[in-house]
Amino acid sequence: MNAPDMSAEQGERSTLLCVPFAGAGASFFHPWRALSAGRWRVVAFELPGRERRMLETPYRNVVEAATKEVDDIAATLGDGARAVLFGHSLGAVLAYELAHLLSAREVRVERLVVSGSPGPWTQRERRATGLPDEEFLARVEEFAGFRHEALDHPEMRELILPVLQADCEMHENYLPSTDEPVSVPICSLRGSSDGLVSAEQAQQWRNATTGAFSYAEFPGDHMYLVDHAREVLDVIEAESG
Repeated sequence: MNAPDMSAEQGERSTLLCVPFAGAGASFFHPWRALSAGRWRVVAFELPGRERRMLETPYRNVVEAATKEVDDIAATLGDGARAVLFGHSLGAVLAYELAHLLSAREVRVERLVVSGSPGPWTQRERRATGLPDEEFLARVEEFAGFRHEALDHPEMRELILPVLQADCEMHENYLPSTDEPVSVPICSLRGSSDGLVSAEQAQQWRNATTGAFSYAEFPGDHMYLVDHAREVLDVIEAESG
């Protein structure tokens, strides 16, 4: 991943490390930099197979992805950094694994914010992995609640589909690397009409931490954060205050 410029202000602000959901690139979170209004240094984690890392082979295992990427992430955050981790759906379990790994390094993880995800020990009942391409895309569309227009263009689809398939495989086959909870506080977020993750499942994250736990809902479905980024950031600030 490409490390942003380090500056003196890093010592004054926490870094908000954003981990993308299945099929998404780091650019999804670029608008959050302006929306954060200087509250954090916003850094988006770029997974292989997309955007600047398009030529790299995507991961198919969450624990492997976190383990292999954590050194670069820690270097980007900087020695003695303070960080809030945010992840949506696939990003939530990736962020959970990173919270374990970063806490064992010289990174002070202040909070883990998970979104649109059941607790880390609950696997999705309805799966897309292994389905033929058209059925796979229909299932993913059902999960997400929308179809990305790029998938209707053959050239873009050829680029996006393998990454989306790899992401779904690593999400749906995810098993935590450890049964030990993290010690950092966890805040779990959910769209109030999310048909993929129930309120009960979203609150399973209470058992994933020995620290404080909080829960909040926003209007919308599984992809509520597309329309509520500012409000999500406001909740993260309130929880971190």
